[in-house]
Amino acid sequence: MATRNVLDDFTEVLKTALPLKQAPLVHCLTNAVTIETMANALLYIGAQPIMADYPPEFEDVCRITDSLLLNLGHLGPGAGNVLAPASHYAHQVQKPTLVDIVGISATQTRYDLAQKLFLDQPAVLKGNISELRAFTDLPSHGRGVDGSALDQGDANLIELAKALCLKAKADSTTTFMATGPVDLIVNGNQALVLENGVAQLDRFTGTGDVVGALTAALLGVGLNGWQASVCAITYFNLCGEQALHQLTPPFGEATFRLATLDQLSLLMTQPTWYQQLKGHFIEIA
Repeated sequence: MATRNVLDDFTEVLKTALPLKQAPLVHCLTNAVTIETMANALLYIGAQPIMADYPPEFEDVCRITDSLLLNLGHLGPGAGNVLAPASHYAHQVQKPTLVDIVGISATQTRYDLAQKLFLDQPAVLKGNISELRAFTDLPSHGRGVDGSALDQGDANLIELAKALCLKAKADSTTTFMATGPVDLIVNGNQALVLENGVAQLDRFTGTGDVVGALTAALLGVGLNGWQASVCAITYFNLCGEQALHQLTPPFGEATFRLATLDQLSLLMTQPTWYQQLKGHFIEIA
């Protein structure tokens, strides 16, 4: 049987998604640690961020925005009373939403909130591989907001993909994005492993938050969760690859970080950037 080619499936989407043809307005309720990085990442690709976290404004903001991003990375008092109403309003008016379940393998509070937000059928539910394992009640070795190498490996990915497929039976519209040294995307009964990226991307704060922001922007211009997830992860990982290729050693991690962020506005000017995508579909039946 012929192997299904990932690039064949996504070429038309990838080559037209970036540069953006319009500037989506993305409502971000997000991690205070990386809020500026996320806002700038959206601006770098031609999107527009709005960081409005006052609940009485949510209905008005929801009317004017194109997508919603909810990030559990830095919860404060009453966070559930902020994130849940925003999710509910977006669900009511069918505004595409991304939920980033940062840290749910660390605390019961985050786990419970993630399960609650999932009920509003986000277009994308995102986390690292350890976080998605915790979300599906598989054993997880995640510590804090970081994934664990003990949760990686082919057998672990297949186990997680199957668990996410079972989770999706209650909501076939959500795409699951599990990030790590390789990235796993699951939608319905489809599972895809993406293999771009470099190790240096794990050495500065906010890489996952930036991927979430890029995904939310792509949702805001009409891509579905499956398409937006593949495009955002591939683009960001290739930005890291390009940054590393262009830097001359020795260089520090801060230099690499800035070079990667620079590539957010530069890589998409190369018409064939997407042709470097590496990945494969996996059998989960």
